[in-house]
Order: sequence, then C-alpha cells, then structure tokens
Amino acid sequence: MFLRTESFKEFLRFYPVVSALVGIHFALWLLADFLQLGFAVDLKQWGIGVNVLVLNGEYWRLITPIFLHAGFMHAVFNSFSLVLFGPALEQMLGRVRFIVMYLAAGIAGNIGTFIVNPDAYYAHLGASGAIFGIFGVYLFMVLFQKHLIDQANAQIIIVIFALGLFMTFTRPNINVLGHLFGLIGGFAIAPAILKNARPFSLWQVRTRHSNRDSDEISFNPNRWKKRRFGRGKIGKYVLWGIIIFLALFALVNRSL
Repeated sequence: MFLRTESFKEFLRFYPVVSALVGIHFALWLLADFLQLGFAVDLKQWGIGVNVLVLNGEYWRLITPIFLHAGFMHAVFNSFSLVLFGPALEQMLGRVRFIVMYLAAGIAGNIGTFIVNPDAYYAHLGASGAIFGIFGVYLFMVLFQKHLIDQANAQIIIVIFALGLFMTFTRPNINVLGHLFGLIGGFAIAPAILKNARPFSLWQVRTRHSNRDSDEISFNPNRWKKRRFGRGKIGKYVLWGIIIFLALFALVNRSL
C-alpha cells in the first residue's frame, strides 16, 4: 500500500493529482528560490501565510501556503511524504475527492493557525497541514474502517502518526497548529469522502489503466503475487528503515 513499485511513467499515469502536486512544489521552488525570478519571488510573497494580513482581508493566504515551501529540503520532505502516502488514498478516493480532502485539510490547518493567533506577523507555509490531513484519513480508517486497511499498514500508520506528532513538537520552526488542525481536518472529512471507498489494490489500478485488448487483463493475478513476494519483503524493510531514519533525524535535531 505504501511501497511504491510503479515505474515513473506508471506513477504519473496512475496518480495524476499527487504527481501534479509534487510538480507544483518543485516548480515553485525552482522559480522563486533557486532561479529567484522576479515574478516568482513576488508570487511567493503574495501567497505566504501571514495571519495579520488575512485579518486585513487577504483571505487567499488561507489556501496558497499549501503549495509553497521554505527551501529545497522543506519541499523534498513534504513531497516525499506525499509520494509515499498519497497514491493509495488517491486511488481509493478518486481524483476529485482526493483534491477536496487535500485542500480541506490544508485550509483547516491554516484556519486553525489564524484563529488561535490572528494578530501574528510570522510567516508560515508548506504542505504539511494537508499531508497531516492524509494521516487523519488513514487514522480514521484504522479506528473505524478497518476493512479498508490491513493490519500491517495500520501499524505503519500508527508509527508514522506518533513519529509525526513527536517531530511536530520537538523540531524548531514547525507550525504546530497547522499540523494539528490539518490532522483534525482530514479526520473530520474522512466519513464523507470514504463512502463507497475500496481498499487499495495496485493490480486493480494497473488493470483499470490498461487497454481492454491488452494481454495484461487476461494474466493470472497469482503471477503478480509471486513476482512481488521478494520485492514486498525488501520493501517492508526499506519502509521501516525510513521510519527509523526519520526518528533518529528528529532526535538529532532535538539535541542540537
């Protein structure tokens, strides 16, 4: 579910929304931060979240910070999280409901940040609130829609959720309110968007996107299970390795 075995072309074709979001992250970073083009720098300043400016009527700043990032590593970290955890949910919900969930969670994070401290002058930006919204939907599955997620992936979500909260409260320069309200937003919208949702299946994704006259439709699904067995075991260790690395990364940053 969270192990990406698709080729690059398959990923773009199977998960267009996640692909587009990652593309926006890096395109904006490239134009505004790396190349520092005038119009892009102005666009970033126009879109950064600043509560006191929202208070003065610049309400678009409740939406635009979702797509902006404070540097390359910030964009990489959020994009990596989106690539890891977004595709399964996009397949389960469909493009429209995934977009609605993502924006609703991100806006909820920004609204929460604004409501708690509307006079604040500090800037905040990043997709973290929307990504925590994705975790909120998964957490709802783990608690109330167990048929949509198996036990192994549920355990991964719980560990990632705990690790995400730990990093939220221990790392510097984190918009804690954005993370928490994004999580709440995703959890709150989950009952509505998960109606008629089905568990993630890469085989079904491949079948749906393949041509009807393709030989792939007629193959034996057990062949894929056999081929994926080895990669699945390796992928499991890789995923847990990433989790451990993130935990150590958070501890090191806390101690510095």
